[in-house]
Amino acid sequence: MASTAGRPSRVAKLPPRERILDAAEELFQREGIRRVGVQAIAERAETTKMAIYRHFDTKDALVAEWLRIVAADYQAAFDRVEAEHPGCPREQILGLARFIAEGLPAVSYRGCPFINSLAELPDRSHPARQVIEQHKALQMRRLIGMCAAAGLPDPEQAAAEITFVLEGAQVSTQNGSVDRAGERLLRIVAAIVDRRTAETAGR
Repeated sequence: MASTAGRPSRVAKLPPRERILDAAEELFQREGIRRVGVQAIAERAETTKMAIYRHFDTKDALVAEWLRIVAADYQAAFDRVEAEHPGCPREQILGLARFIAEGLPAVSYRGCPFINSLAELPDRSHPARQVIEQHKALQMRRLIGMCAAAGLPDPEQAAAEITFVLEGAQVSTQNGSVDRAGERLLRIVAAIVDRRTAETAGR
């Protein structure tokens, strides 16, 4: 094996704040929020605790920022399906289901970051929990909007059903209780949309 002495690590090439967030994500996902201390994050990021506190006032603030980034990735999926299927809300909804289905393999061994974090954050005033709740509320509003645009007779009910399926698939994948979860998820969401579209057409 060739020696790596004297070579800068990949971690060290990143800006300090990005190194800290990358290290926090890896450790929080693998070990949980409560079990990971600031010192462990500093060591993984090849920096110091003092440097972390220059960027984040508290560990809670770091957790909240990590979850904001995760939430932004999910909101970007909404933006992406809207751009890929302009004026086609049914395809947008199925695109969201596909995004979740494609992410299930990672959920199977890492778990959903939101589900995992909520289990560790019972205090609803915690800044990171507030990030999750705000993200979920926005996600529901956007999905209701898609269902309304698709002409579904009860957009809120349809969005609730779809949300139950999307989130249930993640939990079932995480605990290994359902096989072919991604395939089943896509079929169920399509059936919800098409059944409710047929109900509207039959009126």
